Amino acid sequence: MPSLSLLRPLAMRRQLPLAAWLLLAALCLAPRPALAQATLPDFTELVERVGPAVVNIRTTERGRQAAAPMDPNMEEFFRRFGIPLPGPRRGPRGDDEPAQRGVGSGFVLSADGYVMTNAHVVDGADEVIVTLTDKRELKARIVGSDRRTDVALVKVEAAGLPFVRIGDSDKLKVGEWVVAIGSPFGLENTVTAGIVSAKGRDTGDYLPFIQTDVAINPGNSGGPLLNLRGEVVGINSQIFSRSGGFMGISFAIPIADAIRVSEQLRTSGRVIRGRIGVQIAPVTKEVAESIGLGKPVGALVQNAEAGGPADKAGVEAGDIIVKVDGKAVEKSVDLPRMIGNTKPGSKVTLQVWRRGSTKDLSVTVAEFEPDPPVRRTAGTSPPSSSISAIGLTVSDLGDAQKRELRVRGGVRVDAVDGAAARAGLREGDVILALNNTEVSDAKQFNQLVQGADKGKALSVMVRRGEAVSYLVIRPSR
Repeated sequence: MPSLSLLRPLAMRRQLPLAAWLLLAALCLAPRPALAQATLPDFTELVERVGPAVVNIRTTERGRQAAAPMDPNMEEFFRRFGIPLPGPRRGPRGDDEPAQRGVGSGFVLSADGYVMTNAHVVDGADEVIVTLTDKRELKARIVGSDRRTDVALVKVEAAGLPFVRIGDSDKLKVGEWVVAIGSPFGLENTVTAGIVSAKGRDTGDYLPFIQTDVAINPGNSGGPLLNLRGEVVGINSQIFSRSGGFMGISFAIPIADAIRVSEQLRTSGRVIRGRIGVQIAPVTKEVAESIGLGKPVGALVQNAEAGGPADKAGVEAGDIIVKVDGKAVEKSVDLPRMIGNTKPGSKVTLQVWRRGSTKDLSVTVAEFEPDPPVRRTAGTSPPSSSISAIGLTVSDLGDAQKRELRVRGGVRVDAVDGAAARAGLREGDVILALNNTEVSDAKQFNQLVQGADKGKALSVMVRRGEAVSYLVIRPSR
């Protein structure tokens, strides 16, 4: 039976006059105040504070032969994505006349004139001009450049410059608002905004990139990616594009990695990395299951450099490196990053999966040497061979080049077209083998190509920088 305390309100409700009921109904039907809605961020204060520290970078080079001028922004796009330039890019008025080569962006790290940008912005430049927001143009010297991470440091002679604040890219979250400031298509101090689309994108050997939907175009390269506190969290470096323009996907170098690189560039002019001398590949699900590994983790060793650190430690082709000093190698790209960040001369323990069980090996890390440039000796002209059927022009390597590259033979690619270009070969590549046959010189390479089955694909082993890979040339049909 209900208590009196519960019955009283019911009794009182029956005794309320009609006016009271109408008042209660009106109160119930009255519109309630709307819930507070999140507002879009206002970037004006951020841009006013950080904008003066963002610079335009223009580069020039001295030419040797005439050529029709190309839009510098389109040239920068071609160069960034490894597309051969359509014709020689030389000054139209002779050898000594500087020709504009490209345009990019950068940002001032310190008041005394250190500026960070992308390596591809200044790579190969004879002159670097930094333009500040107050329209001052200052000549810059390249302190150091690292192509593997695409980070460069330049210095202008100035004092009291506005500079950026460095943020923590490790704390960046997917979905967070970010802002880019730069010079797309040469339009200085252009601001675009978006969100972080993903983190840890594996588009490079040494860096996991930040993916955003911020509008980035040719000329933005080297500019800062900022969080809402106005701190730099990345360097805008790459775009995914089929047209040369923005298509909704951009990539930035995490600033934590870039600062580590810039500190080495400032002190020594180059980046010192560790290496153990292995050629690796990803582990597929099928391979992992077939050898009892279970999950597709680790880095598959395709080859251990003879006499190299890994070879001396007992690493064999076919091993799968699953841990470095106890840290898991989740993907093959993790290994060069782990080893690259290890001080040369130090020892690391590799855990490898070999024929159904794990094995620990102690390796002394060596230093990763800079990419040796492939040069021709002055006054010589190595014999070359033009292979029109597959679109290659190759030449012999000189003895000095072989010593630099530490190879016994091979041929240098001087020009690429047709099927070879479609396969991904580039000028400057060194072909070491064709269809599993070692290449000694251009004449022998020519004979191998001519003797190959015209209807079958050709497998070529290619040396590019320090890396060796295989490419497949499919003859034109």
